[in-house]
Amino acid sequence: MGKVVVCATVIGATAACAVATVLIQRHMKKSRRWGKAMSILKEFEEKCATPTWKLKQVADAMTVEMHAGLASEGGSKLKMLISFVHNLPTGNEEGLFYALDLGGTNFRVLRMQLGGKDGGIISREFTEVSIPPNLMVGTSTALFDYIAAELAKFVNEESQDFQVPPGRKRELGFTFSFPVMQTSIASGNLIKWTKGFNIDDAVGQDVVAELSKAIERQGLDMHITALVNDTVGTLAGGRYTNKDVMAAVILGTGTNAAYVENAQAIPKWHGPLPKSGEMVINMEWGNFLSSHLPLTEYDNALDAESLNPGEQIFEKIISGMYLGEIVRRVLCKMAEEAFFFGETVPQKLKVPFILRTPDMSAMHHDTSADLNVVESKLKNIFEISNTSLVVRKAIVELCNIVATRGARLSAAGILGILKKLGKDTVSDGEGNKNVIAMDGGLYEHYTEYRKCLENTLKELVGEDLSDSIVVEHSNDGSGTGAALLAASQSHYLDG
Repeated sequence: MGKVVVCATVIGATAACAVATVLIQRHMKKSRRWGKAMSILKEFEEKCATPTWKLKQVADAMTVEMHAGLASEGGSKLKMLISFVHNLPTGNEEGLFYALDLGGTNFRVLRMQLGGKDGGIISREFTEVSIPPNLMVGTSTALFDYIAAELAKFVNEESQDFQVPPGRKRELGFTFSFPVMQTSIASGNLIKWTKGFNIDDAVGQDVVAELSKAIERQGLDMHITALVNDTVGTLAGGRYTNKDVMAAVILGTGTNAAYVENAQAIPKWHGPLPKSGEMVINMEWGNFLSSHLPLTEYDNALDAESLNPGEQIFEKIISGMYLGEIVRRVLCKMAEEAFFFGETVPQKLKVPFILRTPDMSAMHHDTSADLNVVESKLKNIFEISNTSLVVRKAIVELCNIVATRGARLSAAGILGILKKLGKDTVSDGEGNKNVIAMDGGLYEHYTEYRKCLENTLKELVGEDLSDSIVVEHSNDGSGTGAALLAASQSHYLDG
């Protein structure tokens, strides 16, 4: 009997030992996986690093490319498009002006009553209209007739308070946020459609002429005074309220910048120099490329799989369309190589662009003790449940790495503009302000991104200059700015 008991005891001890061994192995396996996941994150963080010296290299490269783009067409990845806007709003504009803002699947019709020097914007009303999907792939005539009909409806429904003086036409600023080769302040040929539009017979045509014909068919007495890009509109809107605005940056789904250049510093400009001596340049800075940009394997893969490989590299690392996707790609590698979310890779994690930047922003801003916003986003977007707090903390850190790189590079781009204009050093003119008008959903709603951008700009320009460089939110610049440019380019101005 005693022998059996001894045997059972030995067996029991062996079993316990085996269980302990399994638990230790599991722990070690888990520990190795965690270590692997953290090494992936750490390596990514190192590749995304943006120390001050690197940002200054990026800014210098931006300045060099700006010079090259101004020297000749095709001389740089930066198109540096001449906008033909050389009279920005002064604040003295007076009268009734309209804007049409076509930038995607909706368009906005806007009316503004301006009261001159002391009156400012007396009234501002707009309506937003959706474009039926069939018109996005139909004919040029069908699209512009639809837009002109809505414009006519807007005008026909307005009260007697909104009348233009006898003998004058209504004047309209047209924001057209598609690639256009502009040929004058009020003409430009469509290069290609984007954002889901595909109307073949409009490509190569003057979009102002097409809209003007449609307005005439409606019997509407209206003249298109200015064709503008949304970034140029933001600059105009900012300048109307603040004479120190010298540049505008849009950080939204995409990104772009425009600024006021000395007309004599544009070698590719062959027309007569404007009286103002200035010219607004639409940089198309999303296409900026430099060997100094901190690109990673995830950025390279995203670019290779995009609709426009090799193009818009700067945009792909700083703008709202792509930030969430970069986070997803890193998480995917952590799941595949380090089993970050368990034994199997969640299927939803493999879906490109499933993680939108607003969701990334919500996770980044999660201040709850147990990071329950992160938990709910993982569950709702990727169908990932039962994550530990340390996993959720790692995800917040990943969001921070991606947003920080984007925001700091945006600030470096702004420094590049300041350097081009010689405004990156302390000048004799005490109290001079250089204001950058900012717009776009990313800048407006992603608080951590915005704060990082503004702090980085202060870091880059230094203490002596930081008070003179001001970043200002310019809301709805593209619509308001187009109406203001219609006013500053009015055919009825004195002289």
